[in-house]
Amino acid sequence: MRGKQDNRMGILFALPWIIGFCLFTALPLLSSLYYSLTSFSILKSPKWIGLDNYKELATDQVFRGALGNTLLFTVASVPLATAAAILLAMLLNTKTKGLAFYRTIFYIPSLVPTIALAVLWLWVFNGEYGLLNEGLKHLGIASPPWLTDPAWTKSTMIIISVWGCGHAMVIYLAGLQDVPQSLFEAAELDGAGLIAKTRHVTIPMISPVILFNVTMGMIGGLQQFALPYVMFPGGQPARSAYFAAMYLYDNAFLYQRMGYASAMGWIMFVITVLLTLAAFRFSRGRVHYEGG
Repeated sequence: MRGKQDNRMGILFALPWIIGFCLFTALPLLSSLYYSLTSFSILKSPKWIGLDNYKELATDQVFRGALGNTLLFTVASVPLATAAAILLAMLLNTKTKGLAFYRTIFYIPSLVPTIALAVLWLWVFNGEYGLLNEGLKHLGIASPPWLTDPAWTKSTMIIISVWGCGHAMVIYLAGLQDVPQSLFEAAELDGAGLIAKTRHVTIPMISPVILFNVTMGMIGGLQQFALPYVMFPGGQPARSAYFAAMYLYDNAFLYQRMGYASAMGWIMFVITVLLTLAAFRFSRGRVHYEGG
């Protein structure tokens, strides 16, 4: 009797979250699945068309290009941002004067709102009077047309992604501080240097943190929208910075093809799930959990 009463109380306390989840997550999710099987322009009632939206997406060259841009950006930016975040965390985990100041400085970029960040980088990467190109000119280095050459647009986005790795850095820093110092001392007694300690102690001990950050970074990369939307309107030049989320947004709100956009969203969802499962499968035997 006591157990049933506790269960009822637990459900009662969780009820606001359950209602919120059903109304704001589950219902929109199921609705989007239904709309993906219809021709829906928002202003008119949805018309059932079955799998026609998915068939059209299979031959949509613009969607293929946007998906390719998204995957290329994700594959390139996630490893680089991960490496940069781990390196910064290791440097900030040492006993140095003014450590709190340095940690704050490296974390601040991740707090800048996305739109403000986009405007800031438009100024930095401007081909005529941008700060970066002016600095390169003083060093005698040719200034790349970051914002106007299709060969450089994704590189620009990747640089910005690596620059904003402060969130991941803080998580790695917390993971590093949980690594027992006795392991490093034992490795030193065995004659291990910095590289050996990093490879055989540091990386294995923070491997769960790496898996988490890589997975979240991968999901974030596949959802990249605001930054390229502001910096490269329409994905220009030559749609080299046209990401899948931008194409989805344009179809939903510019072309009023909400059903088509919903189908695109479900394809992106399936790709995200598959890549996440692949990451977890790859991590088997490589991620070491405490007590595991």
